[in-house]
Amino acid sequence: MSTAAHAVALPDQLSTPILDSESHYLLLSISSHGGYAYVSMATLAASGDFRAAEAAREMAWEQLHSGPWHSVLPVWRDAYSMACLYVAKFHYRNGEFKDALRVLDMGFIMGGMLLRKDLVSAIQIISAKARENDVQTHGFEKSEHKLVREAEFQKSEVFRFLPAKSLSSKIVVKRSALSLETFLREHFLCGCPVILSDYMTHWPARTKWNDMDYLIKVAGDRTVPVEINELRNDICIPDYCFVGGGELRSVNAWFGPAGTVTPLHRDPHHNILAQVVGKKYIRLYPASLSGELHPYSETMLCNSSQVDLDNIDEREFSNACDLEFMDCILEEGEMMYIPPKWWHYVRSLTTSFSVSFWWSEQGS
Repeated sequence: MSTAAHAVALPDQLSTPILDSESHYLLLSISSHGGYAYVSMATLAASGDFRAAEAAREMAWEQLHSGPWHSVLPVWRDAYSMACLYVAKFHYRNGEFKDALRVLDMGFIMGGMLLRKDLVSAIQIISAKARENDVQTHGFEKSEHKLVREAEFQKSEVFRFLPAKSLSSKIVVKRSALSLETFLREHFLCGCPVILSDYMTHWPARTKWNDMDYLIKVAGDRTVPVEINELRNDICIPDYCFVGGGELRSVNAWFGPAGTVTPLHRDPHHNILAQVVGKKYIRLYPASLSGELHPYSETMLCNSSQVDLDNIDEREFSNACDLEFMDCILEEGEMMYIPPKWWHYVRSLTTSFSVSFWWSEQGS
C-alpha cells in the first residue's frame, strides 16, 4: 500500500502485551466451549493471515448474537476482542488508522474485560497517530465551521418551546469567582443550587468543542457511544467537586441538537453541569417536593417523575402547575451546581455540548 508523503513513521507492530500472554489460555477456553473453527482461524491470524483474522471476528460476532446478551458466554466476548485486535494490527501496519479505530471501537463496545487494557492502549496510540498524520497532511488551517453560532439563538422565540411559567419566578442565583469556602457554606451544606460563572475560561474545550473540524478529526470516524477519551484533556475537574471530602463518581459528556429534552428526574450525587458549547434551559424543584412530583414506582424509573412539564396532565397531576421552582438559561461558559436529589428538567436551546461531574461527600 502506498502512503502519503507526510505519513507518520510507525513501528511495525502494535503492542498488545495482555493478548500475547493470555492468548494460549483464551484459545484453550474457547476450545472447551466448542469453538474449534474459531481457534483455527485465530491461530492463523496470529501468524499473519488477515483473512483468517476477519473470519475469526465474524465467528465471534455470530456468537455474540446467538441469543439474549445476558446469555452470551463471557469467553466469546473475549474472543471477539482478540479477533478485533488481530484485525486492527493489520490495518495499523498499513497506516489505515480509521479502519483500525473502527475495529477497535467495536471490540471495546462488544468485547469482554480480559483484553480491555490492550484495546484502550491501542485506541490511544492510533488516535494520536491519526491526529498527527492529519496535522502533517492538512496543516493548522483556522476553522470557520462552528458548532453553534450566536445567530442560532433568539430569546424571543424561546418561550414558545418552554414549559408554562418559565423564567417568570425565581431565577437561579449567579456567582462569579466564588471561593471554595463560600461555596461550601452557602450552597453545598445547605443544598442550594447556584450558577458558577467565569470558571471555564482556561478550558481548551471552550474553543475546541465549538469547532466542527476539530470534533470530526478527533471523533468523527469513531464508534464510541459512551466515552471519547481524546476529549478528556480538553476539560478540567472543577475544584468545587472536592468539597465535602468525597470522591468523584463519574464524568459524562452530553451532546445533542436544539430541542433535546431530559425529562424531570433527580440524581443521587452532587452534580456540576458545565455548559461548554451552546445554551440550555434548566428548571429545578427541591427534594422536599418529591411527593407532589409523583416518581415512578418501578425500581428502574424511581428517579424519574411522571409529570411531563411539556404537557402536564392537569386532571392527574392537578397541583403540579402550582409548585414553586427555580429556573434559568445556562449560558455557554457557565456551570450549575445541582444538589443531590433535586429534581431537574433540561432542554437544549441550541446545539449543545455539556459535561456533568458527579461526586459524593465523605461517608456516603
